[in-house]
Amino acid sequence: MSRKAAKNSGTDRTIALNRRARHEYTLGDRYEAGIALKGWEVKAIRAGRAHIGESYAMIRDGEIFLFGAQITPLVSASTHVVADDRRTRKLLLHRHEIDRLIGRVERDGYTLVPTAMYWKGNKVKLELALARGKQTHDKRAAAKERDWNREKQRVLRRNNPDA
Repeated sequence: MSRKAAKNSGTDRTIALNRRARHEYTLGDRYEAGIALKGWEVKAIRAGRAHIGESYAMIRDGEIFLFGAQITPLVSASTHVVADDRRTRKLLLHRHEIDRLIGRVERDGYTLVPTAMYWKGNKVKLELALARGKQTHDKRAAAKERDWNREKQRVLRRNNPDA
């Protein structure tokens, strides 16, 4: 095994997850986007101080921006930098991906929801999902389905101890 493969296999590359997104939305297509970050933000992310639970993405002037993502600055951050932990960050995608997303959001009524932030090499990436909001009855049905599958697995394990 190469040194690079050994380095990547044992470490968790996930920075932050948006667990609430699966509950609140029906997720569709997913896209990988880069994020335009400042130096203090990368240091804070390495220290594990990122949170995307309340964030969302919007389209402005043909570009996609991330709103509401919180990256808490380190105490040892530079004194000459005024750190805004919830600043608007630009997302980096190919033009054809942006055009496709603009069409789906404006015509079909989808929402752009960030679902995960992770390391890919030495770059921070954001997973965006095209999503539709769930109604209350959809949320109850999804919870019921999840509980039923869990109970079904318990019964199967109990009746078949070999597996």
